[in-house]
Formats: sequence, C-alpha cells, structure tokens
Amino acid sequence: MAWLTCSMENFVVSARKYRPITFDSVVGQSHITTTLKNAIRTNHLASAFLFCGPRGVGKTTCARILAKTINCQALSSDAEACGTCDSCVAFQQNASFNVHELDAASNNSVEDIRNLIDQVRYPPQAGSKKKIYIIDEVHMLSTSAFNAFLKTLEEPPSYAIFILATTEKHKILPTILSRCQIFDFNRIQNKDIADHLAIIAQKENVSADYQALELIAQKADGGLRDALSMFDLNVTFSKDNSIAYSDVLENLHILDYDYYFKMTDALLNQSMWQAFSLYDDILSKGFDGHQFVIGLLGHLRDLLVCKDVSTIKLLQVSESVAIKYKEQSQKASVSFLISALSVGSQCDINYKSAKNQRLHVEIFLSKLANIPAVLDLSNLSEDEKKKPSPVIIIEEKTNTQTENTEIVAAPSPVASSQNEVEISKIKTSKLKSTFDLDDLGPDLNKTLVQETSAPVILQNKAFSKTELISVWQAFTNTRESLGEISEVVILKRDFDLEGTTIRIKLDNNVQKGLLEGFKTLLMSYLRENLQNTGIQLIAEISIEEQTSKPYTQAEKFNFMAEKNPHLIELRNALGLELGY
Repeated sequence: MAWLTCSMENFVVSARKYRPITFDSVVGQSHITTTLKNAIRTNHLASAFLFCGPRGVGKTTCARILAKTINCQALSSDAEACGTCDSCVAFQQNASFNVHELDAASNNSVEDIRNLIDQVRYPPQAGSKKKIYIIDEVHMLSTSAFNAFLKTLEEPPSYAIFILATTEKHKILPTILSRCQIFDFNRIQNKDIADHLAIIAQKENVSADYQALELIAQKADGGLRDALSMFDLNVTFSKDNSIAYSDVLENLHILDYDYYFKMTDALLNQSMWQAFSLYDDILSKGFDGHQFVIGLLGHLRDLLVCKDVSTIKLLQVSESVAIKYKEQSQKASVSFLISALSVGSQCDINYKSAKNQRLHVEIFLSKLANIPAVLDLSNLSEDEKKKPSPVIIIEEKTNTQTENTEIVAAPSPVASSQNEVEISKIKTSKLKSTFDLDDLGPDLNKTLVQETSAPVILQNKAFSKTELISVWQAFTNTRESLGEISEVVILKRDFDLEGTTIRIKLDNNVQKGLLEGFKTLLMSYLRENLQNTGIQLIAEISIEEQTSKPYTQAEKFNFMAEKNPHLIELRNALGLELGY
C-alpha cells in the first residue's frame, strides 16, 4: 500500500509533464514561434500581445515561454531561454517576482484591474529586463474592467509587457484589439499530434499502435491538451501498458471506419435492407444516431475529396485508410456523392426536431440507397445509346415541384447544324413515391430522372406575340395554382417581343432577382411549347423619375403642393408652419 500511495502521488498528467518549455518544443505553431523568436533576437518586442485560438493549442504555453525567454540572462544563439540562469530557474519554480499570471475568469472586476495597475508602477527587480503580465481568458473581463485597463495597455511603462490569451477574440473590445499585436493560433494537424504522442509513448515505454494514436488525434480535433488527456486515459485503460486500435475505439466510444465503408458499399449496391441492418448494429452498440449521420457525411466528403489528385491532401487519415478511401471513391460517382451529401445535410438539420429519430435516419438511408437507381440511365435502348448524348441542362427548381417535371437537352453539335434539337422528357411522377426531390438539395437545384421517353425532334418554328401571350398565360396560371404569388406578380408585367427575344419591364433589382429564381424553368416551358430553342428573355429595369422621394415634412408638402397648388393658399390662410 505504501508503494501504491507513493506512485499515485508522483503521477503527473502528460499535459503538464510534457508541457513545452522552449519555442522549438511547441507543436504545430511554427508560424508564431518563429515570429516571437525573431522579435526577441532583434529586440522588436511589442508592449502588448494577444494570443487567440481554440482550446489546447498552446496559447498559455507560448505566453509562458515568451515571458521566460524575454527575461533570460543567457539567451542562446537561436533566441531560446537557457533554463539555468537565476531568472529561468525562478520562473520554472513559480517563484519569479517579475512574471505575473492573472486568471481573468475569476478576477474580472474593476477592482482586480486596479490592483494590477498598481503593481505595474513598480519596476522589475534587479537582474530582470522586463515585468511581464500574463492574463488568461481575457475575454471574461467586464466592460468596466476593460475600460479601466485601456489606458495602461495603451501607454505602459517601458519595462512592462502584457500577454493576453483568449479563445473568443470577438468578445474583446475593438479598442483593446487595436493596442495589441495579435497572433492567431491554428488547430494542430492530426499528423503532428500523432507524431508527438508517439514520442511521448516512447519516453513512457508504452507500446502504441500508430493507427490508434491517429485515432486519438482525430478525436482531439486539433487540441493537443485533449489528445494528451485521452492518451493518459487509454494508458490507464490498458493492462499491459500498450495502446491498441481496438482498445481506443472501445474506450473513447468511436465508431470504426469499417462501418462507414460497409454502409457506403451497401448504399452503392442499392441494398437498403443491409443498410438498415448495419444501422441497427450501430445503435445496439450504444452509438448516437446523430453522430452516425455526421460521421457518414464526413466519410462521403472524404470520398469526394479522393476524386481529384489536387484535393487528396485534404484527407487527414493514415496511409492504410487512405488506400481504402481511394478504392471506394472509384466506385462512387461524383453525382452520387454530391446528392448524398445534400440529402444528408437535410437529415442532419432536421434530426433533433424529428419525433422518431430512428425512422428519420432510416428514411435518409433509403433515399441514399435509391440514388444510384435514379442516376442510372442504362435502361436506354440500343438505338438510343448509339445517338449522340445530349447535354443535360440542369433546371433551377422552384419551391413547389410540379407533377411532371421536364429536363430539356441542349442541342448537340450535329442537331445545331440542322437547326434541330433533341428534347428528352423525363417523368418524375414515379419517383415521388420513393423520393422527395426537394431532399436532393437546395444547393443542387436540379431534377433527377428515372425514366427517359423517346427523344422528340423539334424544329425552330416562328411564333407570334399572340401565341407567346397564350403560352405565357398558361405558365402563369400553372404557377398561380401552385401558390407562387411572387412569381405571378412578375409574370403579369408587360413585355415586348423582338424576333425571339422577350423584353420584360421590371421596377427594381428585387423583382429581377425573383425572376432569376424561376427563369430557367420559364424558358424551358416557352421553348418547348413554342417549339423554338432560340427564345431569350431579357429583364429591363424601368427608368424612374430622377427626383428623389420626399422624406422630410417640407419635402412631402412641396411634393403635394406641386400636385395641388391650393395647399399653399390653405397653409398661408391658417398660418401654419412646416415641421422639419
């Protein structure tokens, strides 16, 4: 028992035991440490620094290293603290009278700042160059405390340096920000964290699987302190002083990559039932359905990243897992991945508001499993396959999907030379029983197809304005029946016809923006029903009178008096004066 008590008392968590003590030992923030070392070397030190960034990335650590290095009495050639002089030793033993740390979370009143200002008046003790104040979580200071601190921060004594650290820079007053030299700390890359954990594991004589360390780094989300805490947790969890990949999965309650690979394979194979079975297995192991959806979306995003060589660098996984991603990305088309991400984003947004969350996710999986069938055009006849493939124009969707939506194929080069165009009518009524097309994404704004009718050859026929008005009115009636009132208001505006160019007159840019929202659908309807692919639509803003609108009382009176001069006589007769 005595040995056990002694060992427990001597245990120090890795986040403290391996806390960096020099600039070179800071992980993943070389852009900041290099700048600070150069400032010390050239003696270009600001009077106030602001270190900001996410938690656990080294803000307070760098503040302490900077404070120690500034007062070091025997700097090395590369501007690093010696660690052996009186100033460094006093700092390392927390006995320095020239470096003061203040936690603004618990000392955020005006009185606390006044005490700080009183201390600043006294110069540093002999042997020290500067008197340094580190204020952590500075965004917690009250507005009154910030204002009290402002004058001292702007014009401190020559020997005083303030180092402020915060995770929420936006909460700091702009007047404070303008007086500080700001350093933005980045999230630490997963590879840098995993490499650092491997070094610590070697020092601690811990046998660690590198893939397990990468998993810890991924879970830490760029925070080294969190990663070190999870490292200690997994070492404690282990019985043989080792860290295995499977143990990390169990201990940190992380869903394995394999589940996402299996799920994606099931969706690509259109096996909805297998997807349901996998999801049930995931839930039975205690994983949250929302986290599964988020993880699957991240997996699909990584597959999309693998589709191009220039973006593979965005994939932050081990080499063995990266190979699996590249292999599976070859099976999934870009259209499938984008559509799946769009459907998934809607599932993510609506998950918390769903009454039956399991059913909500299962509907999401069933939609994903049907996307390959929607995108598959292999059921075309042999004669259709031999014809030149028309270029599909992606139609902008309106808020309400019509019963039979149509996609118009742009003319191929051959058809253009003959003044002909192929139109493939794609009926989506059968899709509606399986798919809500709105779920394929407001970002895509396109209609997907399942059945393709035989192509129809149309000539570019001439048409009159009367015919145009008739077709225009039919489209207006359709939109009005669907409740698209804003569209109907614009469609009822006057328009002129010049050849095949339609010019519609609008009042302002707001109306023009609304027209752009359904212009593609309107043009498709007009071109098909008038059998002319050369129809163009141009929106023109009406030129209003240059006189500005009346705002003041005097301007309003003068405006009305121009319309009715008797108002001037009435004002004079009653002796009224205008208000301004």
